[in-house]
Amino acid sequence: MEIVIEELAKSIVALFIIVDPIGNVPIFMGLTSNMSREERRKTFETAIIISFVLLNLFALAGQSILSIFNISIHSFKIAGGLLLFIISMKILLHGMWEEKHLSSRSIGVVPIAFPLLVGPGAITLTIVNIQTAGVLVTVISVIIVLLITWLILRAIEPINSFLGETGSVVISRLMAVFIAAIAIEFIASGVRFML
Repeated sequence: MEIVIEELAKSIVALFIIVDPIGNVPIFMGLTSNMSREERRKTFETAIIISFVLLNLFALAGQSILSIFNISIHSFKIAGGLLLFIISMKILLHGMWEEKHLSSRSIGVVPIAFPLLVGPGAITLTIVNIQTAGVLVTVISVIIVLLITWLILRAIEPINSFLGETGSVVISRLMAVFIAAIAIEFIASGVRFML
């Protein structure tokens, strides 16, 4: 039981760092700036539902997809680690994501759900978690992280005011360092098993 709790805690922390809802607050505010509170609420609810479906789809079917293409989980760890590392370097060197203005109808799906909440890093992590921690731990960690993300999105206006532009940049870059560390762990773990 203690091992399960430890695996669950690690999964939650890693997924929360990669999803990074706090660091993305200014982006979410910018993408929904022309919406009413009700439209913003519906947009964020759509984003959370789509994120839940995507993460669980990749968590549960990811191994089958890898098998079809004859890709080992270790190769996927290395590839996912490289992608995570590139994402972290982009954030560290260039700052936040830049997205063109999209209609409020589709914004909850693209870019909020994908790729901002569920990007390559989150997808890689859920596939790896299924292999290392099991289905139950992975699904529970997805539910908990998306619940926390939903609560953050419901309180987005005060959080954005509290953080300010400088605070958001600092948090975003700090999260990028953690993402880079997770990326290195993925790569090292994959390489160890392939040697």
